[in-house]
Amino acid sequence: MSWRTVFDIAEKRNRIRELENEFQNPAFWQNKERAAKLNRELSETKEIVAQIEGFQRELNDARDLAKISEGDIHSIEGIERQLNDFKDRIRQEELKTFFSAKYDHGDALLTITAGAGGQDAQDWAALLLRMYQRYCEKKGWAVKILHQSFGEQGAEGRIGIKHALLEIQGPFAYGFLKKETGVHRLVRISPFSAKSLRHTSFASVEVLPRIDMVEEKSIAIKPEDVKLELTRSSGPGGQNVNKRETAVRLTHIPTGIVVESQSERSQQQNRDQAMAVLASKLYQLQEQQRQQEVAALKGVQKPIEWGSQIRSYVLHPYTLAKDHRTDVEISDVHSVLNGELDSFVEAEIKL
Repeated sequence: MSWRTVFDIAEKRNRIRELENEFQNPAFWQNKERAAKLNRELSETKEIVAQIEGFQRELNDARDLAKISEGDIHSIEGIERQLNDFKDRIRQEELKTFFSAKYDHGDALLTITAGAGGQDAQDWAALLLRMYQRYCEKKGWAVKILHQSFGEQGAEGRIGIKHALLEIQGPFAYGFLKKETGVHRLVRISPFSAKSLRHTSFASVEVLPRIDMVEEKSIAIKPEDVKLELTRSSGPGGQNVNKRETAVRLTHIPTGIVVESQSERSQQQNRDQAMAVLASKLYQLQEQQRQQEVAALKGVQKPIEWGSQIRSYVLHPYTLAKDHRTDVEISDVHSVLNGELDSFVEAEIKL
């Protein structure tokens, strides 16, 4: 993706006109899935145009204010704060020039799985879940928990998670998050240790693009290849939050991939969600195999690893969050765990 693609407002206005003209054709609405997709593209493109126009107005206003505020310290300080905020938002738009892969612009599926280590690892997985939820909130993205498997109840009533699957909806959600895939390591004084011992916990994160099975022709799932199981949606401590068996578990027999969904009210809705997740996992599997084949042809000896440790979060004996790929370090770990991930994510994107 180029600078022109992101910031050329004339090109985007032309695309808006093309879409609006297409919407005037009565036959267009017969394909509901395509209509919904293009309607979403129209909304997002209009939003981008409005944002660029807003940037232009802000810059012009700041210039005008600077001309009439010469010598006024308070006004100048206000303009500087406004420009710093303006530069931060422009930087976020610039990052989109790095998103050239097929699904970078779309939604994401993010899975968190606790590693070995019982309550400590499950608690760490829950902390990661909160971290990503807050990061997404700051980005203005919608987050839905499609499935969550709770852990044991421990100290001070804390309940961790064994596994969680999130659907993240928002512009460029997959592009921003895809490099979060890997193992995340936490070092701290265990809240579950009677002797207050230091403990190291691990949890893995996997980020997949949300695949449209209609658009992605390479993904074909045969009904006979899928085993369907119905279960009850459960809450913390094993409590059943739904007395009916609405949760769905699908097993793809040829690959052994298992996916679950429990967020919707009906079996059919959960089945549809689970099928979409399965399509995303199969797509990712295809990509892994393709990359392995390319690496073999090039004679690359280093294996393609999807579970390598990417980041450490240390709370004791000092505080530090460090990404092992970019060497970005942040001493305020608590802000990171509260969703302040921009420094890490931006460095990852530029790798």
